[in-house]
Amino acid sequence: MTTFELYFSLGFDHIADLAGYDHILFLMALCAVYSIKEWAKVLILVTAFTLGHTLTLALATLDLIRISTSLIEFLIPVTIIIAGIWNILQRSGSDHTLSYRFKYSIALFFGLIHGLGFSNYLRSLLGTEQDLLLPLFSFNLGLELGQIMIVWVVLLVSFVLVNMIGMKRREWNLLLSGAAIGVSLILCVERWPI
Repeated sequence: MTTFELYFSLGFDHIADLAGYDHILFLMALCAVYSIKEWAKVLILVTAFTLGHTLTLALATLDLIRISTSLIEFLIPVTIIIAGIWNILQRSGSDHTLSYRFKYSIALFFGLIHGLGFSNYLRSLLGTEQDLLLPLFSFNLGLELGQIMIVWVVLLVSFVLVNMIGMKRREWNLLLSGAAIGVSLILCVERWPI
């Protein structure tokens, strides 16, 4: 297996692994208010998240920043709760420019936090690598592909429930956002930094 394949696979597995469901919850909350017709908007949000994730992952891997792992593990579900609450409070059809810019900024900022969550593990893996650019690039490319796959699954489920079964979009948003908030509240309690 080449270096590219190894780190690409690690990135993909990192996001798609059901054991790391906090990232999947965040993507679900990010997608909850969008329909399949709005896939481009969601792709931009997910890419903003990846950019933030990439930046802090690179800085932490290069040992330029270090933040308490317990604090980061606590903040990850907090980001999901904020995204879910934003969805619930958002009025239908209110995805105007200011709201979208806010979501983009939040996705970028939350990516910074989530990137720190994986940095210790990746730092230990990269300890033997001479060149960090290819492993970091391939890891984040795998991460982005995994996120896009998850987003498409969420958007397809949304399409089936809303357009074929007749569930109201607002109910779908409340269901998905509420579930993400509920699970994240439990994670916050479990990960409370002592």
